[in-house]
Amino acid sequence: MVAIRFGGRGLVYYYSVYCRAYVCGFPRVQSLVQSYQIVGNDLNSKPIALRSFQTLRWCGKHASRLSEIEVNNTGLRSNSSTKVIDMSQNGSENRHKFHKVVLTGGPSGGKTTGQTRLSTFFENLGWKVYRAPESAYGYLSGGVIFQDLTREQAFTLQEDIIKTMVTIEDTFIHLAQTRNTDVLLICDRGTMDGSAYISRDDWEKMKLKNGWNDVDLRDNRYNQVIHMVSAARGAEAFYTCAGHKTRKEDFEGARQIDTITADAWVGHPYYDVIDNSTDFEGKISRMIAAVCVRVGIDLGDRLAPNSVKRKFLVSGMADDEQFPHYQEFHVVHDYLVTPSRKMQARLRKRGQRGSWTYTHTIRRPEINDQSVELRMPISEKDYDILMAQRDDQHYTVFKVRRCFLWNNQYFQLDMYQDPAPPRCQGLMLLETFTTQKDVPELPGFLQVEREVTTEPKYSMFNLSQKGVNSTELEEASPSKQTKIDGENSLY
Repeated sequence: MVAIRFGGRGLVYYYSVYCRAYVCGFPRVQSLVQSYQIVGNDLNSKPIALRSFQTLRWCGKHASRLSEIEVNNTGLRSNSSTKVIDMSQNGSENRHKFHKVVLTGGPSGGKTTGQTRLSTFFENLGWKVYRAPESAYGYLSGGVIFQDLTREQAFTLQEDIIKTMVTIEDTFIHLAQTRNTDVLLICDRGTMDGSAYISRDDWEKMKLKNGWNDVDLRDNRYNQVIHMVSAARGAEAFYTCAGHKTRKEDFEGARQIDTITADAWVGHPYYDVIDNSTDFEGKISRMIAAVCVRVGIDLGDRLAPNSVKRKFLVSGMADDEQFPHYQEFHVVHDYLVTPSRKMQARLRKRGQRGSWTYTHTIRRPEINDQSVELRMPISEKDYDILMAQRDDQHYTVFKVRRCFLWNNQYFQLDMYQDPAPPRCQGLMLLETFTTQKDVPELPGFLQVEREVTTEPKYSMFNLSQKGVNSTELEEASPSKQTKIDGENSLY
């Protein structure tokens, strides 16, 4: 608990943490405090300098009557110069990190070895690691032969597998919430994998029967999904089913399973595809690095990924039938008022078919050439409260975001929608992460005009600004662009 005292100008900001505040003397008032550390080298509890800034309407009205408020910290901790900190716990008073990651993929993709290596890596860092076993394996190794089942039997089996999976995962989740340490839960496949083994109609029927929806099963349940591409795609010499008594697929069968399991997770906001572009040791290292980046562990030179975000201007696209399997979302972005022009705060609302996820992001000024971004999932209620701080100097940005896999590369196509800022009329931007220095191979069903990664006018922060003309944006240097872009994460 930390105390925040009111000054003559209103609320004093303490440090860069999103907090829930309980106002002394006003038991019915429960509001959200956006706090910032203006000067400091880390997210410590003793900032070098503080700056007051009034954001909540009740501050000025009641400041003279309040001596202090108590703030319950969300538990974000950082002892390193990490670039991105993903606050995996939402609403819990446990101050330790809890990260839930799904390892999925096709046969002989390195999933089993990857679990062991990932567990050892995090255990060596002092984390408690839980591993939720593959639920389907228990049934298949117990005598069930999926190919022998009728459609009704397959429906019932997949339904029971998902329910078993949820029960096992929830047990680990309950244990993790009682631990006084950082916890990593590795799930051997997740709830969406079941959708890959039944028809689309049966999947929709199953969701309706059980009151499920894709957003909760896919996006809200797990913090991260990692797809380990089968060795049957790009590493054929190493493909084998030896040692796995429930796997008998040939190359084509393995590729088909790899495709349908990959498609099942398209749309998750933190989806990493680990292909076979390196040797197996490199593949495992990239998988571990992907998890480290998401939880905010400074990798240094040990596992540092060299992929960067690339952005491309798209002027046209083929009919939907020409696209591979994709997921579409409605995305709404709003920027919030901050006490410094060098700092950004934004809200994201992302959903499909009436189900939504909400994210609050704070981007702090660079310290020692490191830009720190704090990202936190929030509730709909918290989202509505924070919207009171919306910055009137920025337009609300509406997009339709299409996520798809192509050539073992994960892409998102943002199509800006009305009501759109003037600079966003008809705009389409394609984004991906790649390790290639040259322009990567891009989908042929899109008409790509050019790369705009370093052009300031195509950052979402600048696109949403009011009263800024294109000439001013063109004069901004590319080096500054990477510092002010409001979307430094593909997902």
